[in-house]
Amino acid sequence: MADFARRQDTDYSIPPGETLAEILQERGMSQADLARRTARPLKTINEIIKGKAAITPGTAIQLERVLAIPSSFWNNLEANYREDEARLDERRELAGHVRWLNEFPIKEMLRYRLITEPRDKVGQLRELLNFFGVSSPEAWQRQLAVSEAQFRQSTAFKVSESSLSVWLRWGELEARRLECEPFSADRFRQALVRIRLLTRDGPEVFVPAVRESCAKAGVAVLFIPELPRTRISGATWWLTPDKAVIQLSLRYKRDDTLWFSFFHEAGHILLQGRRRGQLHNDQWKGSATPREEAEANRFARDFLIPPDAYELISHTHADNPEVIKRFANRLGIAPGIVVGRLQYDKLLSWGSACNELRRPLRWAEEARSD
Repeated sequence: MADFARRQDTDYSIPPGETLAEILQERGMSQADLARRTARPLKTINEIIKGKAAITPGTAIQLERVLAIPSSFWNNLEANYREDEARLDERRELAGHVRWLNEFPIKEMLRYRLITEPRDKVGQLRELLNFFGVSSPEAWQRQLAVSEAQFRQSTAFKVSESSLSVWLRWGELEARRLECEPFSADRFRQALVRIRLLTRDGPEVFVPAVRESCAKAGVAVLFIPELPRTRISGATWWLTPDKAVIQLSLRYKRDDTLWFSFFHEAGHILLQGRRRGQLHNDQWKGSATPREEAEANRFARDFLIPPDAYELISHTHADNPEVIKRFANRLGIAPGIVVGRLQYDKLLSWGSACNELRRPLRWAEEARSD
């Protein structure tokens, strides 16, 4: 018998009738012979051969009896053919949407292996749809409308909805893989006390420690690189009623902004609970913040530097790096956090020598490329 294995990833489909015609030819059997043996009209057999009629489960059983080839073989041929036809229809439809790819950070998605390199633009579009878990660009748009209703973001900068949706979806996929215990506000508060001390450590120490401590409290903490035109510092949302998510970028790439972002997001979880998501583009700047933003800002500010302690440093000649380092050491936090707070409150110039205490942060792949 000829090799009738299904051909994968082709631009054409093969009707089961072609296989049937080859088998009849091999056996010296005419269509009329097959029609008599199956008690089927000759017209029906002819239409099956030409791909105009389907091989039904009943016909497949009859072919099994006459040709001694299992009905499952014929059923699979028919199912594969119909699937191939559907994929060809989909390909033709997707070909009209390839320009949609230009809205997304495809280069970065390939770099971070969020998608793989396909053979053509239609294949790339399929990869993008698979990443989002949607069937079409129209379905993505409907899903985006639902997602946007869960988040609030600053309008201070022009943000790409497409890039932002990639960043959030990336976080969602990572969060689903991260195992967490059910959320506990008490355990989370205890974790924050320990994490505050980690601000003095480098990413190789604090990243795994933060993830582990928060996961035990029901909070998935994700460090997701910022994508072009997202202008995002962090996001807070709930994956399930018992699993909160804090998603952070390294926007500005300084330790003070990273830690303020983290504790700001933590404040949303503790102060506002299981509510809609929050997107944060620039916590340090935006003066016209809503009440809940102001609450989260105060939480992060006072958790990192208690008000009574800040009162002391704010009335001290604090443009001396050694003074700030000693103060930060007494509080058990990174000195860059103190510098950032003083600069934000305009008690220290951005060009001060103390600015060197704000530690730069980089993603691992950036460090390896040096």
